[in-house]
Amino acid sequence: MPVAQRVLDTIALSRDEYALIVERLGREPNELELGMFGALWSEHCGYKNSKPLLRQLPAEGPYVLTRRGAENAGAVDIGDGVCVVLKIESHNHPSAIEPYQGAATGVGGIVRDIFAMGARPIAILDSLRFGPISALGAQDSALPADAVARNRYLFGGVVAGIAGYGNCLGIPTVGGEVVFEDSYSANPLVNALCVGIAPVDRLASAKAEGPGNILMLVGADTGRDGIHGASGLASRTDPHSRFEELRPAVQVGNPFLEKMLMEACLDLAHHHADWITGIQDLGAAGLTASSAESAARGGTGLVIDVAKVPRREDSMTPYEVMLSESQERMLIIVRKGHEEDVGGLFERWEVPWTIIGHVTVDRLIHLMDGDAEVATLPVDTLVEAPEYTRDGVRPPELDELDALDIMSLPDLEASASSAPASDGDGSSPLARTGNGPAVRDPNAALLCLLGSPNVASKRWVYRQYDQSVLANTVVAAGADAALMRIKGTSKGIAISVDGAMAVAEAARNVVCTGAQPVAATDCLNFGNPERPEVYYQMQEVVRGISDACSELGTPVISGNVSLYNETGDRGVYPTPVIGMLGILDDVTRHCRIAFAKEGDEVFVLGAILEQPAASLAGSEYLKEIHGLVGGRLTMDLGLEARLHRAVLALIRQRIATAAHDCSDGGLAVALAEMCLAGGAGIDASGADLGLRLDAALFGEAQSRVILTTRPGERGALDQIARAGDIPYARIGRVTAEARFRLGSIDLSLDEMRDAYEGGLERALTANPV
Repeated sequence: MPVAQRVLDTIALSRDEYALIVERLGREPNELELGMFGALWSEHCGYKNSKPLLRQLPAEGPYVLTRRGAENAGAVDIGDGVCVVLKIESHNHPSAIEPYQGAATGVGGIVRDIFAMGARPIAILDSLRFGPISALGAQDSALPADAVARNRYLFGGVVAGIAGYGNCLGIPTVGGEVVFEDSYSANPLVNALCVGIAPVDRLASAKAEGPGNILMLVGADTGRDGIHGASGLASRTDPHSRFEELRPAVQVGNPFLEKMLMEACLDLAHHHADWITGIQDLGAAGLTASSAESAARGGTGLVIDVAKVPRREDSMTPYEVMLSESQERMLIIVRKGHEEDVGGLFERWEVPWTIIGHVTVDRLIHLMDGDAEVATLPVDTLVEAPEYTRDGVRPPELDELDALDIMSLPDLEASASSAPASDGDGSSPLARTGNGPAVRDPNAALLCLLGSPNVASKRWVYRQYDQSVLANTVVAAGADAALMRIKGTSKGIAISVDGAMAVAEAARNVVCTGAQPVAATDCLNFGNPERPEVYYQMQEVVRGISDACSELGTPVISGNVSLYNETGDRGVYPTPVIGMLGILDDVTRHCRIAFAKEGDEVFVLGAILEQPAASLAGSEYLKEIHGLVGGRLTMDLGLEARLHRAVLALIRQRIATAAHDCSDGGLAVALAEMCLAGGAGIDASGADLGLRLDAALFGEAQSRVILTTRPGERGALDQIARAGDIPYARIGRVTAEARFRLGSIDLSLDEMRDAYEGGLERALTANPV
């Protein structure tokens, strides 16, 4: 009897996919089997629209220990018998429906991926995107007040969820990014990255090996939360229009249980590895995915008795048990004869455990409900989702954006007088007047950018996170990259996350700490891939990541794809987020962004554009001051790679005393951040800023780093820059006076600090209409 369309819609399978299931099985699946196919053939689990593209990404390198996709996360060898485990994932759709729990369980899920590999999580970073939270300045949009209010609610709930879960686990949240744009209204992006460390010889696998070995379910009891999370939320269009209907698909977390579960699993992996053959997290698609994927990795089959699965709700069906996404659960593959040993270990950590089945040789999953067999499926058929390669079509609006005539925009006036920090109501002049007369004033332009939500300090966010727990944090949030020490060695690791000019900027952030970038993890966020324009975005993004990672020597070792991020026919901006890992052989020889000492000379190294106005393309200045988005972006990856080598040499030879990536807000904002970080001023009033002042001050040309040296070190800098064919220019010098002088800009650090440190809170509290 043909299955009803509403059933297929519930599990996000097409009619053609159902026909393919029937063809592969040689029969009609029953309800439970169909639900399992819906989960594992979902976009979230099966990657059916993205897997053909992801194969283009470089995956191998001298430090890489794992094969991408073969384990829960990627691992790299950093020497001294230690490896770093790294992964980033999304929890976008759940966070749009229930922001606190959506974000909290996103953190819980990525942490489990790390300790499932026997690695102790030592840091969390997050990349967050929301719709406008203010009606001030260029953030003023066609959004009604209730939409702005909801964006604020989502923002506050997500930050609280990340803090609530991560802080309870005792894992520091040490960095990230927050961006506000119209396209993320009702479609927030919540990407969480976790980093862990482990002895190389104690890395755990996620394979169900050894016929007769035991399947042990440990952790929380199973409830009805999260059913259809993978297929219902992350694999269909416009889930956000049905918030209340889909709210039960959002999981509910218990970080205190996860803490005990983490310690128990690490105890098992590090001290009793001979008792087990594998550890697998129960994440998306719950027991269905964890059992099938571990069996596929091991080339085995399984028998599972769902009647033995502990439940926290009455009358749960086998369908609900297998598809529940209840949190804080792990599947342990125990060597036969060690059941009591492993069970005793979990009891000592006060973590519940139950034996639910065993490993077989027949490559089938047999699901029992007591004595009754309720489902039988081939493992390979279940995990091998169909793959789709589509024809992408370039969106016509891209040509319109490229054609924006930036040269026709009015430049700033070099002779403009100083502007006040505010008009008495907490807002900078430009924040309210948009394209008014004050647009010509460089002082007001800088204050406007420093106070804009995308550029302003994110202290309001990261002060809610515990950044120092575990005592590994050397440099925390607010810098170019987080820096962590590796105890027991001289080494450190730097980690950054970025979603604009993503690979190059994330790597450059790591380089500015003195670390060598060695590996990346990616989270690719798009709208509906069935639309040719969106698929074109995916194709081009993957091509760009592949080219950049190949040039910079940073293979992609793990990651995640999140699709269908849209409401109606409006999708989010194509948003590739890159997490970058770097290694320092000596963590004490790192570099910070703060100006170090009075008299140090300030230089900018890197790209010099023939058409300076082109650097305003896609810039915060263009959006905040002129209310425009557009222009043609360019990048020289060869120059980027040479710049990295030069900056690393300058830091390692202790020529550089401070270094900072030049990105959002351009030269003026980067210098302001360096001043504010250390409380020192700068005198660059005589700097050559060229013929186009706005581009010189606020252009965002890529492949640029600002660094300082002690007086008399210019010759050493010149030698390294010339050897790498790196353009550079002296900007000015560090001063003890707390003033910022750059060209015609002359502001006190107090004025800038008020704009920068208070900008985000002012946006959150301003009247939304």
